[in-house]
Amino acid sequence: MTQALRVLTEEQKKQFDTDGYLIVKGLFSNSDVTEIVETFDKISTETIPGYFEPNLEGDGSDPLQRYPRVMHPHRFNETAMKYMLHNPVLEVLADLYGEEAYAAQSMFYYKPPGSRGQALHQDNFYLMVEPGNCIAAWTAIDAAYEDNGGLLVVPKSNTHEISCPDKADAKESFTTHYVKPPKDGVVMPVNMDKGDVLFFNGNLIHGSYRNKTKDQFRRAFICHYANSSATKISQHYNPLYRADGSKIELESNPDGGPCGVEVGAAFYH
Repeated sequence: MTQALRVLTEEQKKQFDTDGYLIVKGLFSNSDVTEIVETFDKISTETIPGYFEPNLEGDGSDPLQRYPRVMHPHRFNETAMKYMLHNPVLEVLADLYGEEAYAAQSMFYYKPPGSRGQALHQDNFYLMVEPGNCIAAWTAIDAAYEDNGGLLVVPKSNTHEISCPDKADAKESFTTHYVKPPKDGVVMPVNMDKGDVLFFNGNLIHGSYRNKTKDQFRRAFICHYANSSATKISQHYNPLYRADGSKIELESNPDGGPCGVEVGAAFYH
């Protein structure tokens, strides 16, 4: 028996199932976004070993040395935890999964002017959710579009098996892995307004442009989730969290996955 949808339309659910992604407009209010901005503005002035380690004395040649990603901020910051468990996001995820979602990861990208993009990749190569799949909820804290480093997706690549990545072009990507789209795949830009959330399947091939602007950050709050029927996840993501904030541990998948190599899961997507 098919579970009734809570918040999505049948058309939205069909789009996600077919194309592998879905934008839901305005899931974060202006006040939500302001609170997130204020929180990560403060974090940007700190060094938090293992989570956020900026080079405050750098020469400016690589903007990402000063503004690297914040990894797993929910593990040390209450605001990040609150918005990782943002009820409007969890309601959408329940419709997409057909069951409860468990939160596995949070990240914050500052993406300052001039910074490199991220080569095309697949998230479940790193999270290794089994059975089922991870879903990302990518929240635009600033409007995201082509010039300031918005996202790229390959529609329908959610049906593409997890691929062993090639080496990315270090001049354009700050991460090292690159997944080549299938022959019939089309790389498409995704434009988003502040407060919009892009949900996408863990097999979907996606990445981002370089930020070509001189004065615009392209900030994003990004979380990954697993279906509650999953039993395994990469060891870097335990513990997971239920909607009420309680912890749950899944069996740890070791590094390696289908490619037999260490992938440094916590640092790659």
